[in-house]
Amino acid sequence: MPPKSGSEKSGEIFLTLEQARALQLAAMGLLTPPKRRAKKADVLATIRSMNVLQIDTIHIVARSPYLVLWSRLGDYVPRWLDELLTEGALFEYWSHAACFLPIEDYPQYRRQMLHLEAAGSEGSALRLAADPYAHLELVEHVREHGPVRARDFDHVDGRKGNGWWDWKPDKLRLETLFTAGEIMVKQRENFHRVYDVRERVLPPEFVDDDAVPSRDAIDVVWTLAAVKAMGLAPARWIGDYFRHAGKAPRPHPNSLVETHDLLRVQVADWSWPAYVHPDHAALLKAAQSNRLRPSYCTLLSPFDPLVWDRERALRMFNFDYRIECYTPEAKRKYGYFTLPILVRGALVGRVDAKAHRADGIFEVRALHLEVDVALNETLATDIAGALHRCAQWHQTPVVEVLRTAPAKFLPLLRKALATC
Repeated sequence: MPPKSGSEKSGEIFLTLEQARALQLAAMGLLTPPKRRAKKADVLATIRSMNVLQIDTIHIVARSPYLVLWSRLGDYVPRWLDELLTEGALFEYWSHAACFLPIEDYPQYRRQMLHLEAAGSEGSALRLAADPYAHLELVEHVREHGPVRARDFDHVDGRKGNGWWDWKPDKLRLETLFTAGEIMVKQRENFHRVYDVRERVLPPEFVDDDAVPSRDAIDVVWTLAAVKAMGLAPARWIGDYFRHAGKAPRPHPNSLVETHDLLRVQVADWSWPAYVHPDHAALLKAAQSNRLRPSYCTLLSPFDPLVWDRERALRMFNFDYRIECYTPEAKRKYGYFTLPILVRGALVGRVDAKAHRADGIFEVRALHLEVDVALNETLATDIAGALHRCAQWHQTPVVEVLRTAPAKFLPLLRKALATC
């Protein structure tokens, strides 16, 4: 059993769970508050640090990619994300899910496009094989006539459905060609994709496919990048980050320890080792000596990389989190689109919120705290500050809290909000 405090013995590196948690928060940009007002370059740097920024269109509070960035940067300008896509610093493709990705990582994903290896590509492969000429005709149409949007193609009989089966053939072909990499997202208009042929979207150096990496090389890159992005991870969490492997990643991180590309650590009470990227060696040393002190309080998107893996959130933070927008309303426990609440290194609860932009109101329908959280004025002040900052960023400055669980936290929170 590892010692109860971070130490080294016989070449092994030991961490307590609290130290491991601080290391992960530091690597993910959630340990301490932003030190200055964000600039546009900080948006790109944050995405590069995470490697992937998951896209989701639900707009109850803010669309997820914008909220993930706010959680790390604070009050920034959302249109900077759209501009970075239009300027070619980012591109869109399938990774952990549909994601914004740094353009320099394009060659890694080009192999998936050429071989249709991305998760869920089986249908695209079948459609391309069944009707290759129609897909080629659509590519030539875009090349000749310019960018198109999915909504430029009408629905069958005017119906708007929830699945591919309601779409006219050309609209489905458009999405298939996106997965195959023959067309790409050039920009977004009101968050709707605008597609163009790849040679008009990509930087010239990426148009040629002669230097596409091998699958083995990409697996090494993604394994190392996943560990670095998470700060610390056992083997079973690595493959999910880019969805390139299952619970047994390839290559196994032990082989990368042998080549000194990863560090192996032991977390107290874990029955398996975890891994840290050498670029985080200074953070690891600071964690061991208890110099990483979480002080940040913020709200998180359900699709934030800190919480998108339910097993990881439970193991690292004892926080059992599942988004309930896909759960029938009668079976929801917390709400349609609840946001995890991060307070000084702990996930203390979740908030069911809605931004009423026209009325300038940030409505907290319900705020649920974890059962072991101590209710006091300090907690109320921390959470009130996070709610206030999020509301101000949304330009919905009035925060209205309708209910908390437990109910006795409500007056504490309202009092704290009154002083913000």
